[in-house]
Amino acid sequence: MTRDIGADFRALHVKGDPFILANAWDIGSAKLLAGLGAQAIATSSGAHAFTLGRPDMGTISRDEALSHAQDLVAAVNLPVSGDFENGFGDSPEACAETVRLAAEVGLAGISIEDTALPGTTVYPRDLAIERIRAAAAAARALPRDFVLVARADGIMNGQHGLDEALARVQGFEGAGADCLYVPMPGGMGAQAQICAATTLPVNALAAGPFAEVSRSAFATAGVARISLGSALARATHRLIQDLGHAMFDRGDFSALSHTISGGEVADLMAKAR
Repeated sequence: MTRDIGADFRALHVKGDPFILANAWDIGSAKLLAGLGAQAIATSSGAHAFTLGRPDMGTISRDEALSHAQDLVAAVNLPVSGDFENGFGDSPEACAETVRLAAEVGLAGISIEDTALPGTTVYPRDLAIERIRAAAAAARALPRDFVLVARADGIMNGQHGLDEALARVQGFEGAGADCLYVPMPGGMGAQAQICAATTLPVNALAAGPFAEVSRSAFATAGVARISLGSALARATHRLIQDLGHAMFDRGDFSALSHTISGGEVADLMAKAR
C-alpha cells in the first residue's frame, strides 16, 4: 500500500497534545532535526530567504519555494509542510494552483497567510476567506490527504486586534481549512481564546516571547502544533554573530572548541532515513 504522507501528517494534529513542527532551512538541517527526533519538518520562508542572502517577507518565488521543499521531502522520511507565505499570489486561483503544485512535489501540507506580500497589509476578510476556500477545494480534489493551514497574520503585523483575528480564523474554518494559525497573538490568554474558538487544530509559534512558553503550557491552552518559523535559523545566525565578533573584534577563537563533532553530525543525519 502506498503511504499517504498527508494522512500521517494530519494524525499528528491533536488539540491539547502538540507536536513540534521543526522548521529547517536546508537538507542538512532537515536531516539533523529528523535525526534528533522531529516528527515532521517544515520549510521556513524566512530561513530559506536567509540562505539566499535575502530578507524575509515575499522575496522567494513559488518555483524557488517548491524546489527547496522538494529537496527537504527527498531528504527525510517524515511529513514535510511548506511555509508558502501568501500562496504566491493575491487571487484565490493562485492559492489553488500553489496547493496543486505543492502536492506534486510531495509536501504533506502547506500554510497560506492573509498578508499581501511584500508589504504587511492584510487582505480584506472576504477575499482572505475566498483564497482559503479555493485552496481547500484544490486540496480536497487531490488523490491523497493534504493539510491546509490558514494563517491570520494581522495581529503580528499590527493590522488589527484579536476580535478580527478570531473572525478570520472562524471564516477560514468555514471555508475548509484543516488547521488554523495566528502567529504572535499577544499572549497565552489570546492563544487559548483562539484554540477555544474553533474545533480545528491550532498552530502556535515558539518565537519571541512565546519562546519562553513550555510545551505543557501550550498544551493547556489547547494548541495542537508548535512551529519554530525562522527562530531556529536565527538562533544559528546569532551564534555566528557572537563568534564573529569574538574572532574579528578580539581575535578570540575559544568558542570554536565547544562544537559538535563531524562524526556526531554524520550520525544524526544518518538517522534521518
